[in-house]
Parts: sequence; structure tokens; C-alpha cells
Amino acid sequence: MSRVEQLRSRFGRFNIAEKLIVINILCFVAPFFVRTLLFLFQVPSFPIGSYFDLSPDLSVFIYQPWTLVTYGFLHGSIGHILWNMLLLYYASQFFLNLFSTQRFINVYFMGILIGGLVFLLSYAIFPAFEGQYPAMVGASAGVMAVLIFCCTYMPYQEIRLLFFNVKLMYFGIGLVVLDVLQIPAGNAGGHLAHIGGAALGYLYATQLQKGNDIGSPFERIWVALSSLGQSKPKMKTVYRSSKKKQAKTNLSEQERIDRILDKISASGYDSLTKEEKAVLFKAGKK
Repeated sequence: MSRVEQLRSRFGRFNIAEKLIVINILCFVAPFFVRTLLFLFQVPSFPIGSYFDLSPDLSVFIYQPWTLVTYGFLHGSIGHILWNMLLLYYASQFFLNLFSTQRFINVYFMGILIGGLVFLLSYAIFPAFEGQYPAMVGASAGVMAVLIFCCTYMPYQEIRLLFFNVKLMYFGIGLVVLDVLQIPAGNAGGHLAHIGGAALGYLYATQLQKGNDIGSPFERIWVALSSLGQSKPKMKTVYRSSKKKQAKTNLSEQERIDRILDKISASGYDSLTKEEKAVLFKAGKK
């Protein structure tokens, strides 16, 4: 097996959050290599980032609508990407232990989209931004969506911060308040985008607790895009009795998972038994 095949195989074993972290790091490092090559061959540099950054100027955005997603894969500094990827990694440990990969994708990318839209609307509405058009980059809106989703769904779960424990609920509130207070200090559009992502995470979690999955439309679009170019599997004949039996089994499993999730919401993840944790772990792998 070649080195490339080994790397590809290892990447394939990563969970969705780890894959996103790798992709973000590659997108951060790649421009430095491009600049080096341009310098060595004495090729004039060009602002390639302007085709992927999210501009608040609507006359620019209308010709670059893809930037509503691509901005989330770019970062302005080492500190910027380090903080985002650390938060994403630790938040994903809670999320993926309870929910599926597809739901993680829903929350993360809907957070990116909503954060970008809040950024665009803020510069179009608030007088404080009149005549200013700084581009935005960073995965913070998606990261905040995942983190606040976890803080809302399991508010009493404790995490270790330096020398003391703190409940997820208070950690999430602290980050949102920090963003609000920093708006006048600089990078106002970025902080508003963070708040937009956080609002999406909160709304998604509260609606899910009521039995409403607001990510279903996004999931259908994502699945449709993912299936483009793939051959349709051959239909297999299944007896009606088998279908009924399978549906009944799936329903009972879902009811059990719902009860476990309600227990987490009320008492935290640590209140689960070993068997209940195993059930959630198995469900998250599907």
C-alpha cells in the first residue's frame, strides 16, 4: 500500500468532525504553499481569497453566492483556526456520542449558513456598518451551532475547565455573552455571525426535544447532492411481514433512545447506565 493510500485509508476512518478539522487545516495551509510557488517562479500574486471570503457587499455577493459556504473553511490566523478546531473537536465528542453523523452535518453547515446570512443582513441593516465592507472568514458560526446545540440538549453535563468543573449550559452562555460584549471592540460582523450560529444551535436543540427536526429539509438537499452521479441500487423484493416487523423494531429502538435522551436532558450524560451509553453509542454509528 502506497503512502497516499495509507493516508486516504486513515482519513476514511476519521469521524465527520475530525475530517472537517483536517480539511480546515489543509485550506489554511494551502495558500502559503501557493504564495511560495508564485514567489519562486516570479509569478505576480493575485487575491485568490477574495473568491472564497464572504463579502458583506451585496453587489459582490450576488456574483459569488458560493462564499456563503466557502468562508467557513478559511481562517485569518493560527490563533483563529486553533481555537475553532479545539472547540469543534471537544464539542463533537458530546454530539457524536448521542447523535448521528448526518445530524452533525445538519447542525454544523446550517450554522455556517445562518451565521453568514446574519453577517450579510447586519451590514445591510445597521448604520454602524455603513460604507464598511470587510470580508469574513472562519468556521466559528458552525462550531458555535454544534456547541450551543450540546449546551441546550444536555445543559447539566459538566466539563473540566482548568481547576474546576462547570456545566455546559453556563459555558455556552459565557461564550455568547462574550461575543455580545466584543461587538463594539472590533470584528463586529464576525461576532454577530457567531451569535447567529449559536441561535441556530439553540433552536435546533429545543425543537428536536419537541420532536421537530428542523434540519430535515437541509438533510434532503444534502443527500440529493451526495447521491449525484451514483448508480441507484437494485430494488429487492421484501415480504410485507418482514417490513412490518422491521418497522416495529425500529420504532421500539427509537422510543428507547428518546427516553435516554430525555434522561440526559434532565440529569446529564453521567446519569446513564453502562447499557444506556452502549445503546446511544450504537445508534450514533448508524
